[in-house]
Amino acid sequence: MITMERFRGDAYQARIDAMAATGMDMHGEARVVAVFEPATVLDAGCGTGRVAIELARRGIEVCGVDVNPSMMAEARRRSADLPGVTWREADLAGLDLGRVFDVVLVAGNVPLFCPVADRPALVRSCARHVAPGGVMIGGFQLDERYPLTDWDEACTRAGLVLESRWATWDGDPFPAGGPADYAVSVHRRPLRSS
Repeated sequence: MITMERFRGDAYQARIDAMAATGMDMHGEARVVAVFEPATVLDAGCGTGRVAIELARRGIEVCGVDVNPSMMAEARRRSADLPGVTWREADLAGLDLGRVFDVVLVAGNVPLFCPVADRPALVRSCARHVAPGGVMIGGFQLDERYPLTDWDEACTRAGLVLESRWATWDGDPFPAGGPADYAVSVHRRPLRSS
């Protein structure tokens, strides 16, 4: 059973802060994104802004989007004095920011929180924000709720090409043909011919 507290920004951030206090590395997603050397990043489903804030601290222009007003309020509170990050409260399945980004990050099980019927629209709308030559990086748990083949098919239909995949944000190899609990997938938008 999902409790509303799970989606309260302050309670969610308190759990993140408690994990960080134990020494847990909280910046795997930001490290993966930084490898692509982006100038701009869309953090789609940003929650309380953990990744977006870290990327902004690294000098990257970031737009964080989430549908949850409580999460957005916490993200704004935590980044009040930080330049280079903007926040937008919106449903990802219908998102249209009117611009593209070098990297679109869809991390933290965002597809699993999205209603099943809206998942293809979520992938399409996030993919439409990927600049030519840019990438969409998705990371989520693998189980019966959302098969990885569905994610890949939606990305392909949105014009993206699978470039690489890992089993963790630390770059552990994805098992070929074997079971995996998690996938981090990089899909690239090909450069348009001139």
